[in-house]
Amino acid sequence: MATVCCGNQKFHEIWAIVFDKDGTLANSEAFLRNLAQRRSRLIDAQIPGVQEPLLMAFGVEQDQLHPAGLMAVGTRLDNEIAAAAYIAETGRGWVESLEIARSAFAEADQYVPRKAEETPPLEGVVDLLQHVSELGLKVGILSSDSTSNVQDFAQHYGLESWIHCSLGSEAYTSKADPILLEQLFASLGATPETTLMVGDSQLDVQLAHQAGMAGCVAVTGGWTQSVKVSDADAIVRHLSEIQVLD
Repeated sequence: MATVCCGNQKFHEIWAIVFDKDGTLANSEAFLRNLAQRRSRLIDAQIPGVQEPLLMAFGVEQDQLHPAGLMAVGTRLDNEIAAAAYIAETGRGWVESLEIARSAFAEADQYVPRKAEETPPLEGVVDLLQHVSELGLKVGILSSDSTSNVQDFAQHYGLESWIHCSLGSEAYTSKADPILLEQLFASLGATPETTLMVGDSQLDVQLAHQAGMAGCVAVTGGWTQSVKVSDADAIVRHLSEIQVLD
């Protein structure tokens, strides 16, 4: 058990810490923005006129990505459904719209680099994970990204020895799915009451509170635009501001 300090806020008897990935552990803004632009261009090639509305839906604002937008927070399925909705507005049937969106997304994957290579750890990540591991705490990652991308990120940057469970959102599973949370706690050997959530979105705050976790620390500095969340139990700009005491 350890005490986690974020300024004046202290979380006592913590056994495990669960981190979001994109925007919390990984610097993902440029990659996600480029992927959104690629997807929207490919769809616009088939359905002229939808590129700009799609970019807005994805959360792309000029050369920035909105930290609370669809690309930053949503799953792949969330993004596919949103894209299909814009396609359907042009008069296409829903099944056809979904097929166009999914085909464009699959094609876009062929043109972007391996995600792990383009999304390095943010400031303070390596030091914090190493320190937490040395104190004997369990570490998990719970992300709206796919499990394979989460695991590839940890492996590519040599973090896997400090991480005990890496879970992502698959085709029909979101990070807030109760079954996924049960798997997470079981893998970490922890209860919600002894687990602290560290993330960068309102979804992370809601997830932590609904699951009965010890609390949620919001990290605001992982994007060009500052993250805005409400009801977080503590707020820090960078992970280096989090202190873990034995």
